[in-house]
Amino acid sequence: MKRILIATDGSAAAHEAVELGVELARDEAAEAVFVHVVPLSDMVSMNGFGLMSAVPYEPTESDEQVLEDAQAVAEREGVPAGAAFLRGDPVAEITRHADTIDADLIVVGSRGHGGFASALLGSVSRGILGASRRPVLVVRAAAVQDPVAS
Repeated sequence: MKRILIATDGSAAAHEAVELGVELARDEAAEAVFVHVVPLSDMVSMNGFGLMSAVPYEPTESDEQVLEDAQAVAEREGVPAGAAFLRGDPVAEITRHADTIDADLIVVGSRGHGGFASALLGSVSRGILGASRRPVLVVRAAAVQDPVAS
């Protein structure tokens, strides 16, 4: 492997994907390429009657921080890394960028919504699995364990 694309949105599941993706890159002597996708626009209410309008999305400091945090993990592990700030549909942009950089693997986190929630909310990880022609590793967020009664 030469290049691993690691998608991150700053969530706990994405952080686990970053950690695992960087570990794989280190073990394979590969480059890590982090991507963070933001929408092209936001929908905002124009009045109190449900009239909505799209306004261009302005990236925030927290959007930039997501990539900086991921790059810090790579630096800590001595892994060469690049980063890309993408705009648009996450599934389309991640799979397109993976093809553009000829990634050997895409690593993405999954929040682990159940089937019903995923159907309502959509699932970026599921979309990437369906759309990508490249291998995809989906990292589920660690489940919180209930304390064992003694």
